[in-house]
Amino acid sequence: MLIVVTGATGHVGTALLKRLREARSEGADLQIVGVARRTPDQSEAPYRDVEWHSLDVGDPQDETALAGAFAGADAVVHLAWLIQPNHDRELLRRTNVAGTGHVLAAARTAEVGQIVCASSVGAYSPAPKNQRTTENWPAGGIKGSHYSVDKAAQERLLDDFAQENPGIVVARLRPALTFSAGAGSEVGRYFLGRILPRLVPRKPWVPLLPLPKELIFQAVHADDVADAYWRVVQRRAEGAFNIAAEPVLNPNALGWALNVRRLVGLPLQVLRGVVDISWRLRLQATDGGWIDMAAGAPVMDTTRARNLLGWMPRRSSLEALAEMLEGLGAGKGRQASPPLRPR
Repeated sequence: MLIVVTGATGHVGTALLKRLREARSEGADLQIVGVARRTPDQSEAPYRDVEWHSLDVGDPQDETALAGAFAGADAVVHLAWLIQPNHDRELLRRTNVAGTGHVLAAARTAEVGQIVCASSVGAYSPAPKNQRTTENWPAGGIKGSHYSVDKAAQERLLDDFAQENPGIVVARLRPALTFSAGAGSEVGRYFLGRILPRLVPRKPWVPLLPLPKELIFQAVHADDVADAYWRVVQRRAEGAFNIAAEPVLNPNALGWALNVRRLVGLPLQVLRGVVDISWRLRLQATDGGWIDMAAGAPVMDTTRARNLLGWMPRRSSLEALAEMLEGLGAGKGRQASPPLRPR
């Protein structure tokens, strides 16, 4: 089986390469092709024994080369996505939305067997937090969040592609917030900037933390997301799959993870305003749209992934969160991967 992974040097891409290496050791006959703008140090696992192509999915001039990289593929797992620089909205659209279009066009040209795309819980339209949402909930995005708007646009591209190309199996994963210690440095750069992560201790202790009650979300470990991708490819599954671990996280869970002595309620709009102003002043890297998405994104039901894929997370959401916070404080990463290099 020939599997091509775009965005293969990123957080989830690296976890997926590791999972595919495990599948090889379990007896699977796999050829792996990695696509990334910046190729990794191929002397280190899990980047060894991978055929690498240095391509930019957002560049229309690379579409022909993409089709060449996809030639003969049984499955293409499309993970390439830009989060920063989110002050450059056009660059994000170019890579995330136009780039997905280029990948789908190349897959059509190469006549691949299956497309598996990284969507997100952020693709969903707003939903009440007191109910579990299945994959049938509308994927219309959350206004105000560029990430959510682009994920919803990506979903529409996938819908059109599936309708126009019935001979290609189309699947998408909608993971919750995805954490691991190895992405600590990357998470810090993407969401806090270059200075604030250095102020995060390895073992946080916060005397007072104001948080909105609406801050209810799910999380999952990157290795468990990677296992879900492998199961989709292995089973040639199609459609959408919600991927999240238990328990659902709320301000109390964040208080536990951050060792907070006292939680205090904070109006959601106050937090959004503080975050957005500090982003506009370039004091930190996260714009206010991420607060909109956190407040509006649904609590997902993962029954379909468990039943059809036999998927079960090995780590709880609390374990994934704690691991990420430890990696953030320590500036952990992978020296062999350009986007994951440690602080």
